Amino acid sequence: MLFIDLKAQHQLLRDEIQERLDAVLEKQAFIQGPEVGELEQKLAEFCGAKRVISCANGTDALQLAMMALGIGRGDAVFVPSFTYTATAEVILLLGAQPVFVDSDPASFNVDFDSADNAIEEVKAKGEYRPAALLTVDLFGQPVDYHRARALADRHGLAFISDAAQGFGASFDGKRVGSGLADITTTSFFPAKPLGCYGDGGAVFTDHEGWADTIRSICLHGKGQEKYDVIRVGVNSRLDTLQAAILLPKLAIFGEEIEKRHEIATKYTELLAGHVATPLMPGEGDRFAWAQYTIKVPNRDAVQARLKADGIPSNVYYPRPMHLQPAYLAYGGGEGSLPVAEQLSKEVLSLPMHPYLRDSEIRQICSAVIAATAA
Repeated sequence: MLFIDLKAQHQLLRDEIQERLDAVLEKQAFIQGPEVGELEQKLAEFCGAKRVISCANGTDALQLAMMALGIGRGDAVFVPSFTYTATAEVILLLGAQPVFVDSDPASFNVDFDSADNAIEEVKAKGEYRPAALLTVDLFGQPVDYHRARALADRHGLAFISDAAQGFGASFDGKRVGSGLADITTTSFFPAKPLGCYGDGGAVFTDHEGWADTIRSICLHGKGQEKYDVIRVGVNSRLDTLQAAILLPKLAIFGEEIEKRHEIATKYTELLAGHVATPLMPGEGDRFAWAQYTIKVPNRDAVQARLKADGIPSNVYYPRPMHLQPAYLAYGGGEGSLPVAEQLSKEVLSLPMHPYLRDSEIRQICSAVIAATAA
């Protein structure tokens, strides 16, 4: 049994992917080939964004978004602590100050009261300018975009959504990336819901000026001409070969999201009453289900029992950012964000991919129930 079965998807799309790759090899347009523009257009159509700019990876996508907004020294960016380091590291790379906030125990996403308090504290101290709210669609569940937007607007902050795990999801009838945030970013890392065969990422926005700036930054600050450098930029381009791989995958992505929803629903039905299961989407909406993550108080023992039974599982994340050695100077230390700290001790992600069979789901759930009861 595999935690994520990329081989099953490849078997389904093998011919389409090979045809796309052969076309790139024939044209030899490996950088900024026509497949890149085609992918950007189809990504925009899929989620409803006005502008999409592809880039080299999801971490770059976050950096590009903040560079376009002019975030840097003297600025504070409010970010959940319970997330992957990529979300926080780009803030420091740009010279800004990460301000870590706590998580909601049910959704795993940002706790808005904690964020509100943190913003007020930064304002009161006056050392940094509150610049942006950076949320994360953790495990593929969209943040409450209405509350995030209201909080950002009330404090005059830019609202950036890290949807590396959440692209494909919908919130209140709108796809993630469709203007719910000022700028949304995603990753095409192979294990993500929409993954390529290497690294890749994209930025989504309805703001034409920001989109043009992001496009320029990711091409070394390029202006209208190749050697017209109008700003300091970076080298962050999606390879044409990766775009060629993503195009057939995107064509079936909507169907895969529905399959993920069905699998998550089955998991929840079978595990209810035995472990703390994740929230389910509202009527008509969908989560991307990058992971199906339960909470168990004896997590390490349960994971060991599952491994002995041949059931793969993963822990995302065993330590929140404010307790990581690289970020200790920027957080409040142990006990400062109690929910994030508790989640890091209890969360356990089960196998999740669109090709998980019903018999496998039942096997996994039976093993989880037995392990938690032991």
